[in-house]
Amino acid sequence: MSAAAVCETKGGFKHPALFYSNREEFLSGTIPFIDAALAADEPVAAAVPKHNLESIRRALGPSADRVELIDMADAGANPGRIIPGVLRSFVDAHPRSRVRIIGEPIWPGRTEVEYPACVQHEALLNRAFTGRSVTKLCPYDTEGLGPRAIEDAGATHPVLIDRSGRRPSDRYDPDRILTDYNLPLEPHPRRAIERSAGPDTIDNARWFAISYGRSVGLPALRLVDLEIAVTELIRNSILHGGGSGIFRIWTEESHLVWEISDSGHITDPLAGRLPSVDPRDHGSGLVLVNQIVDLLRMHTCSEGTTIRIYLRLG
Repeated sequence: MSAAAVCETKGGFKHPALFYSNREEFLSGTIPFIDAALAADEPVAAAVPKHNLESIRRALGPSADRVELIDMADAGANPGRIIPGVLRSFVDAHPRSRVRIIGEPIWPGRTEVEYPACVQHEALLNRAFTGRSVTKLCPYDTEGLGPRAIEDAGATHPVLIDRSGRRPSDRYDPDRILTDYNLPLEPHPRRAIERSAGPDTIDNARWFAISYGRSVGLPALRLVDLEIAVTELIRNSILHGGGSGIFRIWTEESHLVWEISDSGHITDPLAGRLPSVDPRDHGSGLVLVNQIVDLLRMHTCSEGTTIRIYLRLG
């Protein structure tokens, strides 16, 4: 794969997927992309898991100082924070230049619980950056990922790049991905504690969640995150979900899980994924929640919405 095979220089948003099967293929697809950006004096960032980040750093040598290097496993642990917290912050800092970003949000080790939010993120990129002068190259490890992830990449990326070159994706259909993965969440366990929350009970609901979190060992700083998330999501249910909601809380493996269901319907797929200047906007609270939780899952339809958050214990 040559630099010409992976770099776009004109037009609006470009969103190719790069399929690689080993370290050499990863570097042969990413380093020319970075070198071309540096040669054109264009801002460039690489947001990939740490092992790939170190490979890029070593391959670039001194030039690495001119690239914003981001550990995606940390900054993008919750896929819902990648667009507002990683990508938009970098793009918006360079409004007068084409910006190039390598972003790898799906890597071997992502859990089945995380995956739907990951692939929804990839589909939403095409809406979030429409018309923006951004090239976003998304690497996919074909050896480590399962066939579903590779198949879905063809639906979320209009251009596919592999060892044989580049080609248009004949499966490109990001809206179908958004529909296919907007599924009812897995049933909550019987041990989950259920309560109602509304304008008169929001303080009690917040206190109950914090007390539960403390009892199961949620660290003190994460108790603050839990309080903020619970407050924002209950307020959303009050303002946009029919005036009240039903929340549930339980532990699941290494996480505290809290969810709320209401009668509202979130019709904007980018709600919670783009910064909002209007605090009354439905998505403004979701943006904040996405920034502080380890994972946010959502199902929404005309009959109601359920939002589920995960906070790591210990």
